[in-house]
Amino acid sequence: MDVVVKSRHCNLSDEFRSYVDEKITRLEKLNDRAIRVEVEVSAERNRRQHDQASRVEITLRTKGPVIRAEAAAEDKLAAFDLALDKLMAQLRKAADRKRVHRGQHSPRSLHDAAAELPLIENGAPETNGSSVRRVAGIEVQGDGPMVVREKFHPAVPMSLDQALMEMELVGHDFYLYIDSEYMAPSVVYRRKAYDYGVIRLDLAYALVS
Repeated sequence: MDVVVKSRHCNLSDEFRSYVDEKITRLEKLNDRAIRVEVEVSAERNRRQHDQASRVEITLRTKGPVIRAEAAAEDKLAAFDLALDKLMAQLRKAADRKRVHRGQHSPRSLHDAAAELPLIENGAPETNGSSVRRVAGIEVQGDGPMVVREKFHPAVPMSLDQALMEMELVGHDFYLYIDSEYMAPSVVYRRKAYDYGVIRLDLAYALVS
């Protein structure tokens, strides 16, 4: 398994790199399909964020899905340990989910999920005369607060079960994908324990509207 350690806006000591090489071998015990591990360390330039001065993102590339976790702390070693613990927890949770009998829990319907969505009255919230700016294609009123992180991913059709696995491995509460059965954009999301929901977009309805 290849281990690549890189940095942004900071320097990495030989001791830190050796520590990473030693600890990262624990991943092979949880995932024997691992091919490459990328560890990226970045520094927070805002001095007020001293408790999150170092951020570490670990990306595990396997013969299957990509697994990723990140964490921030006062120093590089603490941030790396936190990120590694998160990644291992995600691998264990994904392995546990495999052992759950399929069909024991069924996703919620679109109707039930939509019933819980908040309603917006009169079309849009008031702007109070504040300026409008665009961030990553989104109109933002005034100064925010709003943080936008824009990412693009290849839309590879997959099954619902595979999407659930991908969601667990990246450690998110939801996962956007193209459903291979319906060939429709879909979102699977975590409710509690091993209970999940799924929302699909009806493209046929959009075409006739």
